[in-house]
Amino acid sequence: MEAHPTSVGDSAAYERRNLSCDDVVIVSACRTALCKAKRGGFKDTPVDDLIAAVLKDTIRRTGVEPEAVGDVCFGSVMGPSSQRANECRIAMFLAGFPNSVPVHTVNRQCSSGLQAIAEVAASIRAGYYTIGIAGGVESMTTTPRAFACSARSAVGSYISDYFGVHTWLIAQVESMTTNPMAWEGAINPRVAENQCAQDCLLPMGITSENVAAQYGVSRETQDKFAARSHALAAAAQAAGRFKDEIVPVQTVLKDPKTGEERRVVIDADDGIRPGTTPASLGQLRPVFKKGGSTTAGNSSQVTDGAAAVMLMTRQEAAKRGLPILGIFRSFAAVGVPPAVMGIGPAVAIPAAVEMAGLTLDDIDVYEINEAFASQATYSVDKLGIDLDKVNPNGGAIALGHPLGCTGARQTATLLYEMQRRGKAARFGVVSMCIGSGMGAAAVFERGGEIDAAPRRPVGSQLTGLSRDAMVS
Repeated sequence: MEAHPTSVGDSAAYERRNLSCDDVVIVSACRTALCKAKRGGFKDTPVDDLIAAVLKDTIRRTGVEPEAVGDVCFGSVMGPSSQRANECRIAMFLAGFPNSVPVHTVNRQCSSGLQAIAEVAASIRAGYYTIGIAGGVESMTTTPRAFACSARSAVGSYISDYFGVHTWLIAQVESMTTNPMAWEGAINPRVAENQCAQDCLLPMGITSENVAAQYGVSRETQDKFAARSHALAAAAQAAGRFKDEIVPVQTVLKDPKTGEERRVVIDADDGIRPGTTPASLGQLRPVFKKGGSTTAGNSSQVTDGAAAVMLMTRQEAAKRGLPILGIFRSFAAVGVPPAVMGIGPAVAIPAAVEMAGLTLDDIDVYEINEAFASQATYSVDKLGIDLDKVNPNGGAIALGHPLGCTGARQTATLLYEMQRRGKAARFGVVSMCIGSGMGAAAVFERGGEIDAAPRRPVGSQLTGLSRDAMVS
């Protein structure tokens, strides 16, 4: 059999094709606003309230009865493992789910939200269930900082006792006090025997410096990329382009001085800085390395937020009459050297695109996480991607990077952007680098790629047809 383009009533900009009822499709994608940790809109909001907000709105948007959901999977990085799992379970009940619906968490560091989507998609394809919810959450406000001074001394003693005084390990322990990736307990002294194992403990900012130095990404290039992120995000916010994806959250804000509480509704990202320029960013000092190029201004913001995506088979979506936002096409996770973990997207994107049977030229929109301007710039340049296709509404430098949430947040932003573009955007990619040396990427296809024929009820004056007949 051969596919042939039709000539009558065909409004598609590309050749039509048969679709599988088993396609895994996305029928809802939403997120909270992203707010600055410790001083933003969610600084006093419990994690389970953030999760409950996106779960409840997912049900509202789709009309799917909660008991029909086969499983819920949330990505989370910084929260204590068993506590975060319990918080997700509590959030389900707060959102009105029955106790018959299960939930679990997943942690692949910065890709956890995307990993959750991939796991739910895989489970649907395997036939475990037909409807699932994936998402991610992070409250970096409430994340404990690892290695206080007393703990640092204790670990230093541990290393000395078992391995002798090893300057590299002592330096890594000391660096943990400024590393946002929490560490609990002691470091295995054998880490000193393996370079890659050592590099897994590098502060993320140092890996950014490594990418900049190894691949020649200048400070000026990084600041220019960061200013672009703020400008695009500010324009998107002003134009209301985030409105469809953001769930307003009713919460409480406490005055840090008086303790007074006031009820507020948070419905806008609060880290975007309109008017940011490369010149203004150039005034900031490097924060990870003396004489370096990575600053607070060209790095992702430390942020609180949550996001959720509902997936199901195409057959289930059709049965329920739900519009399709996107189709999950492929997913790839790859490994790269830990010391330059930021290059992950440059390796993961080609792998995911090839798996989908496409080339980079087929991709219309990219959501590449801006962990640091150094690594995002490198990834775009390495793959030869047109920058106009990348993060058209800004990225993590302006919006923030709540670690476990980011992949799901990017997916929501991508799908709504593709929907706005219509036939000008058929395929999109979500990708990010991952701490300890990995990268992940997924390919999505815009939903509604086959136009439904216009139909209307049959007039009562027509006879010989059933009461529910329709005509084109």
